[in-house]
Amino acid sequence: MYIYEHKIRVRYAETDQMGYVYYGNYAAFYEEARTAMLRNTGISYKKLEEMGIMLPVSELQCKFIKPAHYDELLTIKTIIKKAPGVSICFDYEVYNENKQLINKGMTQLVFVDKVRNKPCRPPSIFTEKMATYFQY
Repeated sequence: MYIYEHKIRVRYAETDQMGYVYYGNYAAFYEEARTAMLRNTGISYKKLEEMGIMLPVSELQCKFIKPAHYDELLTIKTIIKKAPGVSICFDYEVYNENKQLINKGMTQLVFVDKVRNKPCRPPSIFTEKMATYFQY
């Protein structure tokens, strides 16, 4: 299992008329946390793309527990529970400044060969980075 925490401060533009974070922004929060997590492993989205691998989202789940508000500092815990194969699943837990769980989510992404436009196994450099956390 691999766990990474990322902090995001809610901007005014991300809130709705009620003063809550607009629901559609959670997907962007997940993406920012996921990108930071991958960068932290030493292999970024950009590097994967340069290697001819794309990672489109095939599934998104989002459960709202409590609202987030303007200027709150949120902590997004991103978790990979299972060794990545052709797909990789990220679970998310979003906490407010009081350390209360306010949102849970999941995205599943698929490794896709850019040239063939077909699902593929992750590149060996990626599985090597993940080997510290998973048995392959």
